[in-house]
Amino acid sequence: MKNEEELFFPPRGFGSILPPYTDRQQARVVILPVPYDSTTEWRSGSRDGPKAIIDASQYLELYDLELGLETYKVGIHTLPEVQPLMSGPEAMVHRVYEIATGLIKEGKLVVMLGGEHTLTLGMVKAYKEKFSDLSVLQLDAHADFRDEYMGTKYNHACVMHRLFELCSIVQVGIRSLSWEEQQFLNQDRVYLFFASGGAIPPDSLAEIVSSLSENVYITIDLDVFDPAVMPAVSNPEPGGLHWAEVINLLKGIVRERNVVGFDLMELCPREGPLSCAFLAAKLAYKLIGYTTLREKR
Repeated sequence: MKNEEELFFPPRGFGSILPPYTDRQQARVVILPVPYDSTTEWRSGSRDGPKAIIDASQYLELYDLELGLETYKVGIHTLPEVQPLMSGPEAMVHRVYEIATGLIKEGKLVVMLGGEHTLTLGMVKAYKEKFSDLSVLQLDAHADFRDEYMGTKYNHACVMHRLFELCSIVQVGIRSLSWEEQQFLNQDRVYLFFASGGAIPPDSLAEIVSSLSENVYITIDLDVFDPAVMPAVSNPEPGGLHWAEVINLLKGIVRERNVVGFDLMELCPREGPLSCAFLAAKLAYKLIGYTTLREKR
């Protein structure tokens, strides 16, 4: 009888990574998949995003041509999918917070794959307890700054308002918001960089960086990309960013600031081709590479 390792595929984690680089105790990075989308009001299905990203990640080249290294050797452990709570989004945010708090105490770089954007609140609450000067960089098509939406303050359209109650926020790529959100953002100190004509002004990077504190959490709603690049999202918005622009922005942020954790949210895989899930997987791997490489300098 052969060993089980020869008869069965290993449990599917992020990337086609094999032990010992998947060992939780030794891994620098932990992938946290959270399949939850209860407050989505248009195109539901982001609950399937984490699995789609992990499936697509099996086809990543683990050698990063740009960085000249095999990023996975820092150790990347993938947790099982978080079981959703049906009692409501606030309870689900607290579940993410509890899990993230434990992982942060273990010294992990936590990468959450969503799922609806509401979940980011749980991650930021956990990181804020460790980094008092934490700021949030939001890449998104939408401001998500409503105080309440569809009867709850824990809707995905309210997540940045809740985060603003905890820490400072820098928004990049915004191209859609309500009148009420515009009035709020005019009055309060939120750094807002619109996507003008489908691009960030080329001289904005220095201003974006200077608006952030030393310790930064990055949240990426995949609808920040133009729908021509990323149609597989819950709320597509024309005029978005493209791959090179997002990558160059992230490289600039990581070069100047300490990125403590990040998430990729709102992939709705049934709304687009498989290339969308692969883009999300590659984006996660690139950002892991940038962040962990900076730590070694």
